[in-house]
Amino acid sequence: MTRPWPKAVLFDLDDTLWPIAPVIIEAEKILYAWLAEHAPRVVRQYTIDTLRQARLELLARRPEFELDLGALRRAGLIAAFEQAGEDVGKVELAMVEFFAARNAVIPYDDVLPGLLRLKSRVRIGSITNGNADLETIGLSRHFHGSVSAPRLGVAKPDPAIFLAGCEALDVAPGEAVYVGDNLLLDVQGAQRAGLRAVWMNRIGQVNELAHEVRPDGEVSSLDELLSWLQQEHG
Repeated sequence: MTRPWPKAVLFDLDDTLWPIAPVIIEAEKILYAWLAEHAPRVVRQYTIDTLRQARLELLARRPEFELDLGALRRAGLIAAFEQAGEDVGKVELAMVEFFAARNAVIPYDDVLPGLLRLKSRVRIGSITNGNADLETIGLSRHFHGSVSAPRLGVAKPDPAIFLAGCEALDVAPGEAVYVGDNLLLDVQGAQRAGLRAVWMNRIGQVNELAHEVRPDGEVSSLDELLSWLQQEHG
């Protein structure tokens, strides 16, 4: 017996709809080139790697930055500028440069066609712990609502962020399916909030947490997600 289609499908963003690691690497290179031109004292004292290490040390001291890695990067730059005797007023310009590059993501080939097919059947939303900007990326028109940890002040896997995502789409948790690449943050977090959860496993990982986390479905693309929804709901 098939069940009714969900009213909403909500997505994680980074590494679910596009790869993020190469984007962050490139964004840090672009930022560092900007610093070399506009804040040379910082570049004389820091490399990309030592700036990263300083951020990690700052995060260890102030774990609240887990909720907003953009704020962590800003605080790290402020500290580096102060240490180097550089004009701290330039930090916001540096952050504009970084965020522009950070949002220069390239969605997987299946994403746009999949979103177009999905939104004819369900409301589409996103829940992210990151700083992706769907408006800048050019996908916001496909989403009925979006929630992010930096804005909400709560991060996955806390049930509160999943409930906020459902509220943004005006659906109950039991009427929604969440799709994400992280078994603990996405799958287990969504299930504990009362949503069904599909593991987006694009690279064929083995579920090494199978004793603890059992996704309601496992797919490697939005095409497979649509097939799973069709199979589950007719």
